[in-house]
Amino acid sequence: MNFEGYQLEGDATLYRLPDGSLGPVVTRAGQEDVQTMSSGGAVRISGVSIQHTPARKLWYGKVLNQAGFRSLPHHHGEAETGGYVLSGKARIYYGDHFAQYVDLETGDWVFVPPFLPHVECNMSTTEELTWLTTRTPENLVVNLADVLDEDLTGFRRT
Repeated sequence: MNFEGYQLEGDATLYRLPDGSLGPVVTRAGQEDVQTMSSGGAVRISGVSIQHTPARKLWYGKVLNQAGFRSLPHHHGEAETGGYVLSGKARIYYGDHFAQYVDLETGDWVFVPPFLPHVECNMSTTEELTWLTTRTPENLVVNLADVLDEDLTGFRRT
């Protein structure tokens, strides 16, 4: 392809639409993939993924934690994960016995390295927590043995 003197490099054949053209693929509201890996109280909804777009190296979606709920301990295998708190107050526990944590609130960004066991918590007992999350290469979720709520410093469900 050639666009006004700019030569495109690489082969995008894999991403061609059914009519053979290249173009954006839109996932309309309500058509997201909801059959994605979840871990306890963390519900993941995919907007861009291999399940319903030509994407092969990217997962991008929304993660919801109801008020006072948390995920199971888990990690994302080889995947690098980036998150943005769209609304709510979050805490991510990590480290030995999940004794370390970082707090996040609306507008904060986070990077979670590959293979890092962690627990994502909604620290509000009245408001939902909503994250936008991107992961490469895909939505890898490896759930681990659960921990007791009381072992997570400062976490409470109600």
